[in-house]
Amino acid sequence: MTITSALMLYATMIILALIPGPGVIVVVARSLDSGFRQGLATAIGVLSGDFVFISLAVFGLATLAELMGNLFVVIKVMGAGYLIFLGVSLFVSKPTSTEVLNPKPANQATNFLIGLVTSISNPKVILFYFSFFPAFFDLANLSLSDVASIFLIATFSVGGVMAGYAYAAAKTKSSFAASAKTQYLKRGSGALLVFGGVFVGLRG
Repeated sequence: MTITSALMLYATMIILALIPGPGVIVVVARSLDSGFRQGLATAIGVLSGDFVFISLAVFGLATLAELMGNLFVVIKVMGAGYLIFLGVSLFVSKPTSTEVLNPKPANQATNFLIGLVTSISNPKVILFYFSFFPAFFDLANLSLSDVASIFLIATFSVGGVMAGYAYAAAKTKSSFAASAKTQYLKRGSGALLVFGGVFVGLRG
């Protein structure tokens, strides 16, 4: 891998990560609802989904991925349904004063899985790694250092962008923490999750 191809890949992955999609939606929604740590857990889940497809691409397992097509459809439907369920639950819930002061701790493992499922069921991610990704370098002749560099590039590009979204959303949440508008923020994050679920479910 040349420095030029590495920089081009880095820039491309940042641009794609910045474009609002299911991954961005769920990271923002979980950060708005549960704070930065939970948003970051979701972001790590999204990045892990990218790692899955990077592994399939660089280790020549694209055929296996095609055979697993039906499994990805099942995961997509289940993930979309779960996101919609979470969103509706948030939208219709009525917080108490104690809940505002002492919010229930969220489950980082659950948020990680939300991010992972969203990522591996995102057609944009699948298309990039199995169609455009090989255009940056010869996948058949990658060294171990090249593979390590690819994972590093993904971590700093996709991971960095998602963490940035989580931080910005968490900052928004903290500014509303003691406000009567908290319920509107919660409904907004619920609506985002529902939109994310519909987005994931309808994309082919």
